[in-house]
Amino acid sequence: MQGIGIIGCGNISSAYLRLAPLFKGLEVRAVADINADAARARASEFNVRAETVEGLLRAADIDIVVNLTIPDAHFTITRDILRADKHAYCEKPIVLSLAEGEELRAIAAEKNLRIGSAPDTFLGAAHQAARAAIDEGAIGNVISGTAHVMSHGLEHWHPNPDFFFLPGAGPMLDIGPYYVTNLIQLIGPVKKVAALTSTPHTTRTILSEPRRGEVIPVKTPTTIHALLEFHSGATITLSTSWDVWAHRHGNMELYGTEATMFLPDPNWFSGTLEVVGKDGQSYVLEPEGHPFGIPNQHDQDEPKANYRTAGLADMAAALNEGRAHRCSLDLAIHAVDVMTSVLKSGETGEMVTLSTTCTRPDPLPAEAARALLK
Repeated sequence: MQGIGIIGCGNISSAYLRLAPLFKGLEVRAVADINADAARARASEFNVRAETVEGLLRAADIDIVVNLTIPDAHFTITRDILRADKHAYCEKPIVLSLAEGEELRAIAAEKNLRIGSAPDTFLGAAHQAARAAIDEGAIGNVISGTAHVMSHGLEHWHPNPDFFFLPGAGPMLDIGPYYVTNLIQLIGPVKKVAALTSTPHTTRTILSEPRRGEVIPVKTPTTIHALLEFHSGATITLSTSWDVWAHRHGNMELYGTEATMFLPDPNWFSGTLEVVGKDGQSYVLEPEGHPFGIPNQHDQDEPKANYRTAGLADMAAALNEGRAHRCSLDLAIHAVDVMTSVLKSGETGEMVTLSTTCTRPDPLPAEAARALLK
Protein backbone atom coordinates (compact mmCIF):
# COMPACT_ATOMS: atom_id res chain seq x y z
CA MET A 1 0.00 0.00 0.00
CA GLN A 2 1.41 3.37 -1.06
CA GLY A 3 0.78 6.24 1.34
CA ILE A 4 -0.41 9.27 -0.61
CA GLY A 5 -0.10 12.93 0.34
CA ILE A 6 -1.66 15.79 -1.59
CA ILE A 7 -0.25 19.32 -1.83
CA GLY A 8 -2.84 21.80 -3.11
CA CYS A 9 -6.42 21.76 -1.83
CA GLY A 10 -8.20 23.64 -4.61
CA ASN A 11 -11.06 22.43 -6.81
CA ILE A 12 -9.27 19.46 -8.40
CA SER A 13 -8.25 17.99 -5.03
CA SER A 14 -11.81 16.89 -4.33
CA ALA A 15 -11.74 14.66 -7.43
CA TYR A 16 -8.52 12.95 -6.32
CA LEU A 17 -9.78 12.49 -2.76
CA ARG A 18 -13.14 11.16 -3.95
CA LEU A 19 -11.79 8.80 -6.61
CA ALA A 20 -8.57 7.46 -5.05
CA PRO A 21 -10.51 4.98 -2.83
CA LEU A 22 -11.68 3.19 -6.00
CA PHE A 23 -8.15 1.91 -6.60
CA LYS A 24 -5.95 -0.74 -5.05
CA GLY A 25 -2.64 0.18 -3.51
CA LEU A 26 -3.51 3.80 -2.70
CA GLU A 27 -4.31 5.34 0.66
CA VAL A 28 -4.55 9.12 0.89
CA ARG A 29 -3.28 9.94 4.37
CA ALA A 30 -2.68 13.69 4.44
CA VAL A 31 -3.29 16.95 2.59
CA ALA A 32 -1.49 20.28 2.71
CA ASP A 33 -1.87 23.77 1.30
CA ILE A 34 -0.22 27.15 1.81
CA ASN A 35 -3.73 28.15 2.95
CA ALA A 36 -4.04 26.19 6.20
CA ASP A 37 -7.82 26.70 6.29
CA ALA A 38 -8.18 25.05 2.86
CA ALA A 39 -6.14 22.06 4.02
CA ARG A 40 -8.17 21.69 7.21
CA ALA A 41 -11.44 21.89 5.26
CA ARG A 42 -10.41 19.17 2.79
CA ALA A 43 -9.01 17.02 5.61
CA SER A 44 -12.28 17.23 7.51
CA GLU A 45 -14.36 16.55 4.39
CA PHE A 46 -12.45 13.38 3.48
CA ASN A 47 -11.31 12.17 6.90
CA VAL A 48 -7.57 12.56 6.36
CA ARG A 49 -5.12 14.65 8.34
CA ALA A 50 -4.08 18.21 7.52
CA GLU A 51 -0.37 19.02 7.41
CA THR A 52 1.80 21.97 6.56
CA VAL A 53 3.60 21.53 3.24
CA GLU A 54 6.87 21.00 5.09
CA GLY A 55 5.27 18.54 7.50
CA LEU A 56 3.78 16.49 4.68
CA LEU A 57 7.14 16.28 2.91
CA ARG A 58 8.76 15.02 6.12
CA ALA A 59 5.99 12.52 6.94
CA ALA A 60 7.30 8.95 7.18
CA ASP A 61 3.97 7.41 6.11
CA ILE A 62 3.86 9.28 2.77
CA ASP A 63 5.43 7.50 -0.22
CA ILE A 64 3.99 9.46 -3.17
CA VAL A 65 3.09 13.14 -3.10
CA VAL A 66 0.49 14.45 -5.56
CA ASN A 67 1.13 18.03 -6.67
CA LEU A 68 -2.16 19.86 -7.30
CA THR A 69 -0.85 23.41 -7.07
CA ILE A 70 -1.22 26.04 -9.80
CA PRO A 71 0.89 25.45 -12.95
CA ASP A 72 3.42 28.15 -12.08
CA ALA A 73 4.28 26.19 -8.90
CA HIS A 74 4.38 22.70 -10.44
CA PHE A 75 8.13 22.66 -11.03
CA THR A 76 9.14 24.06 -7.64
CA ILE A 77 6.84 21.82 -5.62
CA THR A 78 7.69 18.69 -7.62
CA ARG A 79 11.38 19.44 -7.11
CA ASP A 80 10.75 19.79 -3.37
CA ILE A 81 8.94 16.44 -3.36
CA LEU A 82 11.88 14.70 -5.01
CA ARG A 83 14.36 16.38 -2.70
CA ALA A 84 12.32 14.99 0.20
CA ASP A 85 13.00 11.49 -1.24
CA LYS A 86 9.39 10.87 -2.24
CA HIS A 87 7.89 9.88 -5.59
CA ALA A 88 5.95 12.66 -7.33
CA TYR A 89 2.75 12.73 -9.35
CA CYS A 90 1.78 16.13 -10.75
CA GLU A 91 -1.27 17.68 -12.35
CA LYS A 92 -0.82 18.92 -15.91
CA PRO A 93 1.22 20.57 -17.23
CA ILE A 94 4.05 19.12 -15.20
CA VAL A 95 6.43 22.00 -16.08
CA LEU A 96 6.36 25.15 -18.16
CA SER A 97 9.72 24.68 -19.89
CA LEU A 98 11.93 21.84 -21.08
CA ALA A 99 14.77 23.02 -18.83
CA GLU A 100 12.54 22.52 -15.80
CA GLY A 101 11.58 19.06 -17.03
CA GLU A 102 15.20 18.02 -17.50
CA GLU A 103 16.11 19.24 -14.01
CA LEU A 104 13.34 17.08 -12.55
CA ARG A 105 14.50 14.12 -14.63
CA ALA A 106 18.04 14.48 -13.32
CA ILE A 107 16.95 14.64 -9.67
CA ALA A 108 14.65 11.64 -10.07
CA ALA A 109 17.39 9.60 -11.73
CA GLU A 110 19.91 10.49 -9.03
CA LYS A 111 17.51 9.47 -6.28
CA ASN A 112 15.91 6.52 -8.11
CA LEU A 113 12.45 8.07 -7.79
CA ARG A 114 9.41 8.05 -10.08
CA ILE A 115 7.63 11.05 -11.57
CA GLY A 116 4.17 10.72 -13.05
CA SER A 117 1.87 13.34 -14.51
CA ALA A 118 -1.72 13.91 -15.49
CA PRO A 119 -3.63 13.71 -17.70
CA ASP A 120 -4.62 10.07 -17.30
CA THR A 121 -7.90 10.33 -19.21
CA PHE A 122 -6.28 8.61 -22.21
CA LEU A 123 -6.48 5.44 -20.10
CA GLY A 124 -10.27 5.61 -20.39
CA ALA A 125 -12.40 2.99 -22.12
CA ALA A 126 -13.19 4.95 -25.28
CA HIS A 127 -9.62 6.10 -25.88
CA GLN A 128 -8.18 2.65 -25.24
CA ALA A 129 -10.73 1.17 -27.65
CA ALA A 130 -9.57 3.74 -30.21
CA ARG A 131 -5.95 2.79 -29.54
CA ALA A 132 -6.70 -0.92 -30.03
CA ALA A 133 -8.61 -0.28 -33.26
CA ILE A 134 -5.84 1.89 -34.70
CA ASP A 135 -3.17 -0.65 -33.72
CA GLU A 136 -5.21 -3.41 -35.40
CA GLY A 137 -5.45 -1.38 -38.63
CA ALA A 138 -9.20 -0.73 -38.44
CA ILE A 139 -8.84 2.67 -40.13
CA GLY A 140 -5.60 1.98 -41.99
CA ASN A 141 -2.72 4.43 -41.64
CA VAL A 142 -3.70 7.69 -39.97
CA ILE A 143 -3.09 10.42 -42.55
CA SER A 144 -4.54 13.49 -40.87
CA GLY A 145 -7.14 14.70 -38.42
CA THR A 146 -8.61 17.52 -36.37
CA ALA A 147 -9.05 18.31 -32.70
CA HIS A 148 -11.05 21.20 -31.27
CA VAL A 149 -11.57 22.38 -27.70
CA MET A 150 -13.31 25.75 -27.66
CA SER A 151 -15.53 27.66 -25.25
CA HIS A 152 -15.70 31.12 -23.72
CA GLY A 153 -13.41 30.52 -20.76
CA LEU A 154 -13.69 29.71 -17.09
CA GLU A 155 -14.50 33.10 -15.58
CA HIS A 156 -18.19 32.22 -15.91
CA TRP A 157 -18.06 29.48 -13.27
CA HIS A 158 -14.64 29.12 -11.59
CA PRO A 159 -14.40 30.95 -8.22
CA ASN A 160 -10.74 31.93 -8.78
CA PRO A 161 -10.06 31.92 -12.54
CA ASP A 162 -7.06 34.29 -12.45
CA PHE A 163 -4.27 31.80 -13.19
CA PHE A 164 -6.09 30.35 -16.22
CA PHE A 165 -5.35 33.60 -18.06
CA LEU A 166 -1.68 33.90 -17.09
CA PRO A 167 1.47 32.45 -18.72
CA GLY A 168 1.57 28.74 -17.99
CA ALA A 169 -2.14 28.31 -18.57
CA GLY A 170 -4.48 29.54 -21.29
CA PRO A 171 -6.46 26.99 -23.33
CA MET A 172 -3.34 25.37 -24.82
CA LEU A 173 -1.58 24.53 -21.55
CA ASP A 174 -4.74 24.02 -19.47
CA ILE A 175 -7.00 21.97 -21.77
CA GLY A 176 -4.52 21.14 -24.52
CA PRO A 177 -2.75 18.41 -22.48
CA TYR A 178 -5.80 16.13 -22.73
CA TYR A 179 -5.85 16.41 -26.51
CA VAL A 180 -2.10 16.37 -27.15
CA THR A 181 -1.49 13.43 -24.80
CA ASN A 182 -4.28 11.41 -26.38
CA LEU A 183 -2.95 12.10 -29.88
CA ILE A 184 0.52 10.95 -28.80
CA GLN A 185 -0.80 7.71 -27.32
CA LEU A 186 -2.85 7.07 -30.47
CA ILE A 187 -0.38 7.90 -33.24
CA GLY A 188 3.00 8.58 -31.62
CA PRO A 189 5.31 11.54 -31.02
CA VAL A 190 5.19 14.91 -32.76
CA LYS A 191 7.99 16.10 -35.06
CA LYS A 192 7.24 19.79 -35.66
CA VAL A 193 4.51 22.39 -35.22
CA ALA A 194 3.28 25.70 -36.58
CA ALA A 195 0.65 28.03 -35.14
CA LEU A 196 -1.24 31.29 -35.20
CA THR A 197 -2.20 32.73 -31.80
CA SER A 198 -4.13 35.76 -30.58
CA THR A 199 -5.41 37.45 -27.42
CA PRO A 200 -8.64 39.26 -28.41
CA HIS A 201 -9.39 40.47 -24.86
CA THR A 202 -6.78 41.88 -22.47
CA THR A 203 -9.07 41.57 -19.44
CA ARG A 204 -11.89 39.30 -18.26
CA THR A 205 -14.71 39.98 -15.82
CA ILE A 206 -15.42 37.28 -13.26
CA LEU A 207 -19.09 36.23 -13.37
CA SER A 208 -18.95 33.65 -10.56
CA GLU A 209 -19.26 34.14 -6.81
CA PRO A 210 -17.77 35.34 -4.53
CA ARG A 211 -15.72 37.69 -6.77
CA ARG A 212 -18.41 38.55 -9.32
CA GLY A 213 -17.60 41.75 -11.18
CA GLU A 214 -13.86 41.72 -10.50
CA VAL A 215 -11.72 42.39 -13.58
CA ILE A 216 -8.61 40.24 -14.11
CA PRO A 217 -5.79 40.56 -16.68
CA VAL A 218 -5.24 38.25 -19.64
CA LYS A 219 -1.53 37.71 -20.32
CA THR A 220 -1.46 34.61 -22.50
CA PRO A 221 -2.99 33.75 -25.89
CA THR A 222 -6.60 32.60 -25.65
CA THR A 223 -7.09 31.53 -29.27
CA ILE A 224 -4.57 29.12 -30.81
CA HIS A 225 -4.76 27.38 -34.19
CA ALA A 226 -1.95 24.85 -34.59
CA LEU A 227 -0.67 22.33 -37.14
CA LEU A 228 1.07 19.24 -35.77
CA GLU A 229 3.25 16.99 -37.92
CA PHE A 230 3.88 13.58 -36.35
CA HIS A 231 6.87 11.32 -36.93
CA SER A 232 4.41 8.84 -38.43
CA GLY A 233 3.66 11.35 -41.19
CA ALA A 234 0.19 12.23 -39.91
CA THR A 235 -0.77 15.92 -39.81
CA ILE A 236 -3.31 17.17 -37.27
CA THR A 237 -5.07 20.52 -36.94
CA LEU A 238 -5.49 21.46 -33.25
CA SER A 239 -7.58 24.47 -32.22
CA THR A 240 -7.92 25.64 -28.62
CA SER A 241 -9.83 28.78 -27.67
CA TRP A 242 -11.56 30.61 -24.85
CA ASP A 243 -13.04 33.17 -27.23
CA VAL A 244 -15.83 31.07 -28.77
CA TRP A 245 -19.48 31.23 -27.74
CA ALA A 246 -20.53 28.18 -29.75
CA HIS A 247 -19.20 25.82 -32.43
CA ARG A 248 -20.07 22.58 -34.23
CA HIS A 249 -16.68 20.93 -34.51
CA GLY A 250 -16.17 17.41 -33.23
CA ASN A 251 -13.79 16.89 -30.32
CA MET A 252 -11.39 14.76 -32.33
CA GLU A 253 -11.45 13.13 -35.78
CA LEU A 254 -8.80 10.91 -37.33
CA TYR A 255 -8.73 10.27 -41.07
CA GLY A 256 -7.17 6.98 -42.12
CA THR A 257 -6.49 5.31 -45.43
CA GLU A 258 -9.38 2.89 -44.82
CA ALA A 259 -11.84 4.76 -42.60
CA THR A 260 -12.57 7.82 -40.45
CA MET A 261 -12.71 7.66 -36.66
CA PHE A 262 -14.76 10.08 -34.53
CA LEU A 263 -13.47 10.21 -30.95
CA PRO A 264 -15.13 11.59 -27.81
CA ASP A 265 -13.80 14.36 -25.56
CA PRO A 266 -10.41 13.27 -24.16
CA ASN A 267 -11.12 15.32 -21.04
CA TRP A 268 -13.30 12.36 -19.98
CA PHE A 269 -12.72 8.62 -19.86
CA SER A 270 -15.74 7.54 -21.91
CA GLY A 271 -17.97 8.57 -24.78
CA THR A 272 -19.14 7.37 -28.16
CA LEU A 273 -16.42 6.10 -30.48
CA GLU A 274 -17.57 5.82 -34.08
CA VAL A 275 -15.95 4.58 -37.31
CA VAL A 276 -17.16 5.27 -40.86
CA GLY A 277 -15.68 3.07 -43.57
CA LYS A 278 -15.20 3.42 -47.30
CA ASP A 279 -18.75 2.24 -47.88
CA GLY A 280 -20.13 5.14 -45.86
CA GLN A 281 -21.51 2.83 -43.20
CA SER A 282 -20.91 3.83 -39.60
CA TYR A 283 -20.56 1.63 -36.55
CA VAL A 284 -19.87 2.25 -32.88
CA LEU A 285 -16.81 0.65 -31.31
CA GLU A 286 -17.69 -0.62 -27.86
CA PRO A 287 -14.97 -0.80 -25.18
CA GLU A 288 -15.87 -4.45 -24.39
CA GLY A 289 -16.11 -4.43 -20.64
CA HIS A 290 -13.47 -1.83 -19.91
CA PRO A 291 -14.24 -0.59 -16.37
CA PHE A 292 -13.14 2.98 -17.07
CA GLY A 293 -16.16 3.40 -19.32
CA ILE A 294 -18.76 2.87 -16.61
CA PRO A 295 -20.47 6.20 -15.76
CA ASN A 296 -19.91 7.27 -12.16
CA GLN A 297 -20.99 10.93 -12.20
CA HIS A 298 -23.09 13.43 -14.13
CA ASP A 299 -21.84 16.49 -16.00
CA GLN A 300 -24.49 18.91 -17.24
CA ASP A 301 -27.05 16.12 -16.68
CA GLU A 302 -25.08 13.67 -18.85
CA PRO A 303 -23.65 10.47 -17.36
CA LYS A 304 -19.83 10.53 -17.47
CA ALA A 305 -17.02 8.17 -16.55
CA ASN A 306 -14.43 9.87 -14.36
CA TYR A 307 -11.55 7.74 -13.07
CA ARG A 308 -8.95 10.42 -12.37
CA THR A 309 -6.21 8.92 -10.21
CA ALA A 310 -6.03 5.92 -12.58
CA GLY A 311 -2.62 7.19 -13.67
CA LEU A 312 -1.53 7.51 -10.05
CA ALA A 313 -2.78 3.99 -9.31
CA ASP A 314 -0.91 2.66 -12.34
CA MET A 315 2.28 4.34 -11.13
CA ALA A 316 1.85 2.84 -7.66
CA ALA A 317 1.33 -0.60 -9.21
CA ALA A 318 4.33 -0.09 -11.50
CA LEU A 319 6.51 0.65 -8.47
CA ASN A 320 5.48 -2.67 -6.94
CA GLU A 321 5.82 -4.60 -10.22
CA GLY A 322 9.08 -3.03 -11.41
CA ARG A 323 7.68 -1.86 -14.75
CA ALA A 324 7.24 1.46 -16.52
CA HIS A 325 4.18 3.51 -15.62
CA ARG A 326 1.96 4.84 -18.39
CA CYS A 327 1.65 8.50 -17.33
CA SER A 328 5.41 8.86 -17.60
CA LEU A 329 7.75 11.83 -17.35
CA ASP A 330 8.87 11.32 -20.98
CA LEU A 331 5.28 11.49 -22.19
CA ALA A 332 4.53 14.56 -20.07
CA ILE A 333 7.68 16.43 -21.15
CA HIS A 334 7.04 15.67 -24.82
CA ALA A 335 3.47 17.00 -24.48
CA VAL A 336 4.87 20.16 -22.86
CA ASP A 337 7.36 20.46 -25.73
CA VAL A 338 4.48 20.26 -28.23
CA MET A 339 2.39 22.89 -26.45
CA THR A 340 5.18 25.36 -25.66
CA SER A 341 6.47 25.00 -29.22
CA VAL A 342 2.99 25.83 -30.50
CA LEU A 343 3.02 29.01 -28.41
CA LYS A 344 6.55 29.83 -29.56
CA SER A 345 5.48 29.41 -33.18
CA GLY A 346 2.60 31.78 -32.54
CA GLU A 347 5.04 34.37 -31.19
CA THR A 348 7.67 34.04 -33.92
CA GLY A 349 5.57 33.12 -36.94
CA GLU A 350 7.97 30.26 -37.68
CA MET A 351 7.61 26.49 -37.70
CA VAL A 352 9.25 24.86 -34.67
CA THR A 353 10.96 21.45 -34.70
CA LEU A 354 10.63 19.66 -31.38
CA SER A 355 13.74 18.70 -29.41
CA THR A 356 12.08 15.82 -27.52
CA THR A 357 10.37 12.58 -28.39
CA CYS A 358 8.87 9.65 -26.49
CA THR A 359 7.49 6.19 -26.98
CA ARG A 360 3.77 5.61 -26.84
CA PRO A 361 2.64 4.43 -23.41
CA ASP A 362 1.57 0.81 -23.16
CA PRO A 363 -2.13 0.28 -23.84
CA LEU A 364 -4.41 -0.37 -20.87
CA PRO A 365 -6.84 -3.13 -21.89
CA ALA A 366 -9.90 -3.99 -19.81
CA GLU A 367 -8.22 -6.73 -17.79
CA ALA A 368 -5.29 -4.51 -16.82
CA ALA A 369 -7.66 -1.70 -15.87
CA ARG A 370 -9.73 -4.03 -13.67
CA ALA A 371 -6.53 -5.08 -11.90
CA LEU A 372 -6.06 -1.50 -10.71
CA LEU A 373 -9.48 -1.32 -9.09
CA LYS A 374 -10.50 -2.64 -5.69
